[in-house]
Amino acid sequence: MKIALLAHIRHPVAPPFTGGMEAHSWHLAEGLAARGHDVVLFASGDSDPRFAIDAVVPEHHERVFPGLEHRGDPGLRASVDDGYAAACDRIAAGGFDVLHNNSLSRLPLERRRTAQVPTVTSLHVPPYDALRGFVHDSPGPGHRITVTSRAQGQAWWPEGAPPEVSVLHNGVDPAAWPFRERGDGSAAWSGRLAAIKGAHHAIAAARRAGIALTLYGPVEEPDYWEDRIAPQLGGPIRYGGHLDGRALAAEIGRASVFLFTPCWDEPFGLVAIEAMACGLPVAGFAMGAAREVVGEAGCLAAAGDEAGLAGAIGTALAIPRPIPQARVARLFTRDLWLDRCEALYAQARG
Repeated sequence: MKIALLAHIRHPVAPPFTGGMEAHSWHLAEGLAARGHDVVLFASGDSDPRFAIDAVVPEHHERVFPGLEHRGDPGLRASVDDGYAAACDRIAAGGFDVLHNNSLSRLPLERRRTAQVPTVTSLHVPPYDALRGFVHDSPGPGHRITVTSRAQGQAWWPEGAPPEVSVLHNGVDPAAWPFRERGDGSAAWSGRLAAIKGAHHAIAAARRAGIALTLYGPVEEPDYWEDRIAPQLGGPIRYGGHLDGRALAAEIGRASVFLFTPCWDEPFGLVAIEAMACGLPVAGFAMGAAREVVGEAGCLAAAGDEAGLAGAIGTALAIPRPIPQARVARLFTRDLWLDRCEALYAQARG
């Protein structure tokens, strides 16, 4: 099939990934191409050049409009809308068999557009007012919508989702996150260093539990980093940097437990299954989809409960490493995810 993949444009779709949405689009493009599909990635122009890129904007908007996401900036809004409107027009005229929409734009959801090109829209965020109405009005014969977890689906449709909506769990390539039989006794945390990801709670819980902790990921909120994270570094608490996939997998795999500390209704938690594939049990907060994703592979505490999280670390450390690995192999592999995507494309095409 000839597939258009429309990405979020806040950051480039390129490793090392800033967040899960960038990783999702990159791995989807790479995986579909490996299966023989003709994939065009509609993303920021500074995304990974290994793909056929059709630029929505020349550069990702966090570089051009730094720090203005979610602040209603009219210049950013106009740039994003103009870029997506033109991209949707090119997709409609481009002879594509299907569009996989990973953006947060309302424009690909318009019925006149989904009537032109069969569309699968993957929702990666909790519901919010600027998008909710457009999502709810968009299901139709040629448009399928996916959520990454049952919990996310219930948040978007508390009274029950329409039949065009289904759960599409994220997946990872086990070969890219190799299993290790034992860890070194330390804890690991990875993700965007932003308040909603809760690294400060991981630090506090690790100190309570008396376990060394290394943090990995990009500094998304400089003030948060300077106020809440940097002053806590030193001794058993360290920052390991923003690493590419192979280096990050090697570092995560050395640890003995993964700390997962969302402070929002996390729609999925890709970082958790990456660590689980390496064999790490998870100690975390029961927010959003955490229970659905972690299952028997970890122990969860109430959101924000640092003492409870410290106790969960000890419980998680007792879980044999093959258990989290097996859960990923059963539910969250890249091949399962890609199989489901191809089935959804067939449904959208009728």
